[in-house]
Amino acid sequence: MANNVFGIDLGTNNIKIYSKNDDKILVEKNMIAIENKNTLFAYGDSAYDMFEKAPGNIHISYPLSNGVIADIKNMETLIKYFITEMHKGNNKNSDYFIAVPTDVTEVEKRAFYDLIKDANVKAKKIMVVEKAVADGLGLDIDVKNSQGVLMVNVGYETTEVSILSLGGIVLSRLIKVGGSKFDESIRAAVRREFSLLIGAKTAETIKIALTDLEKEGKGAVVYGRDIVTGLPVEKEIPTKLVVDSLEEHFSAIIDNVRVILERTPPELAADIYRHGIYLTGGASQVSHLAERLAAGTGLKVNVAENPITSVAMGLAKIIKEDNYKTVAYAIEGMSK
Repeated sequence: MANNVFGIDLGTNNIKIYSKNDDKILVEKNMIAIENKNTLFAYGDSAYDMFEKAPGNIHISYPLSNGVIADIKNMETLIKYFITEMHKGNNKNSDYFIAVPTDVTEVEKRAFYDLIKDANVKAKKIMVVEKAVADGLGLDIDVKNSQGVLMVNVGYETTEVSILSLGGIVLSRLIKVGGSKFDESIRAAVRREFSLLIGAKTAETIKIALTDLEKEGKGAVVYGRDIVTGLPVEKEIPTKLVVDSLEEHFSAIIDNVRVILERTPPELAADIYRHGIYLTGGASQVSHLAERLAAGTGLKVNVAENPITSVAMGLAKIIKEDNYKTVAYAIEGMSK
């Protein structure tokens, strides 16, 4: 019998790890800080706190890019430290269920498997789950029946649009639009309108606070560097400028959802019309995205209550309930 079972959802921005023993989900920034090219300085939320503030000898990076592993060595280090931290160092003979995006190459999928195998966490068994399927389970949808389900997961660098039915994926599309693109647009708009340079963390803070600021009728107070004088300044940014800067990316997401809908078999399309779209992912709660998606498709939009952890909650369900074990599979030629 395995000591523990872990469910891992590697997001570009956040890593989510479910532990069966604790029945808890760890959520931390998927970031690593390396000092002098080879010494681990900080990881997770601690590394994020230093982001955009560190001296030149400390390199801070995301090991994932566009939903796939870009730096496997640093990602292995992160997995090892997070798992050791959760398991108090006793992580022998554990089983691992890892969520992978659908619309990536077989080589990229295998990299997720190799990551766990080579991270020195002494894995007993490694199973792979399609991210969209875990997402559906995390939203309490019975993905194993024959109804069509449209999932839209808006992450940090990518948005995955998927049609689910009978525990599998009928159609899927991965586009390079997500929270980081929203942040870039906010930064560009502030620079253009106010000649002000702001950091990526400041842009992310504005994006997250947008809904509350609009309710209160306030602008976003930001600090940055004036391009003309080179001096640090404080400015109030109107929320309309922020909303308008996001419009282009909202349109790109809506266009890709429409492309998937146009390719959907009629019977599944009928189910989707009845149930609507399920919107999840860390960047899905940005102000106005859900209403723009509803207006652009004519469908009801169901917004996830816990969008960041929905995939990890789905993995937890697979781990705990035998009925859903069949949606997980071993990479061919690598199962033990």
